[in-house]
Amino acid sequence: MIVERWINWVTLLAFMVVPLWALVTDEPFTITLATRAAILALAAVGLNIALGIGGLVSLGHAAFFGLGGYAMGILAFHAQNYTPLELGPFTTEGTKSMPVIWLTAIIAAALAGLIIGLLSLRTAGVYFIMITLAFGQMFFYFAISWSAYGGEDGLSIYVRNGFPGLNTLVPIQFFGICFVALCLSLYVHWRLRSSPFGLALNAARQVPQRVETVGLNPYRLKLVAFVISAAITGLAGALFADLNRFVSPAMFSWQLSGELIVLIIIGGVGRLMGPVIGAAIFVALEHWLGGLTDFWHIWLGVILLLIVLFGRGGVVGLLTGKAGPHV
Repeated sequence: MIVERWINWVTLLAFMVVPLWALVTDEPFTITLATRAAILALAAVGLNIALGIGGLVSLGHAAFFGLGGYAMGILAFHAQNYTPLELGPFTTEGTKSMPVIWLTAIIAAALAGLIIGLLSLRTAGVYFIMITLAFGQMFFYFAISWSAYGGEDGLSIYVRNGFPGLNTLVPIQFFGICFVALCLSLYVHWRLRSSPFGLALNAARQVPQRVETVGLNPYRLKLVAFVISAAITGLAGALFADLNRFVSPAMFSWQLSGELIVLIIIGGVGRLMGPVIGAAIFVALEHWLGGLTDFWHIWLGVILLLIVLFGRGGVVGLLTGKAGPHV
């Protein structure tokens, strides 16, 4: 336990030191890579609440990531073009304010998580995996056919959205926003895991019949976890869209859902810093090996295979000598 705490603090410290080092050495691209890693880690932390604590293997979490991205894209698109956005009886001019966009992304993703969870959690095992995948693909093909917002070509945003008191176009300042969001999500995960709710959810993952005997409903526990997970992943999607100033149907792709699961497995399923370590390794491999070959995913696959065969607890498990939870 003490070793894992040290790993957690060292990981967070490294995430701060690398961008600061890049700032001093005038390497803005490295700051952008760190920002990308922080956002992917944020999305994976959201999924890890459902997967690591609740045992919910979702292949449709890209739906929430994409919803967050499109919430940002649509609101910013109408704001930059000065065109009204009609939402039933309500009309808005859009917004370039990050806090408003984040709130919209979180609410949209949470509502989608509630609807998808209400249906998906009636199943289990491979059926749950496939129904979440189906929902993700529904959003993907809807985005492709949504010509009003770019369809298959996606939607470009010319200027990054604003945050009070900061210049978000400065890479280190935008990284700071993403890093704080990541730290807050990690705090939420830590509090949930150690709370009575988290303990009950973990018990529902292992032996749901025993949870029912003490008067708790495993279905409701998993649904709450799924909605919280979706909300955090939606926030990550909004930040990712702001980082690239572009949204496209690719944000809904099942490959992205698979990548988030891979990040968690590499770092350690159910581990607090598992998604963070996994995201850092993924982005590093993508950058360094991607510059050498277009087939860098082969090496990622080799690492994943070795971890699945010999290190079930991921990198954190290898460092602490303890396996993670069995999902």
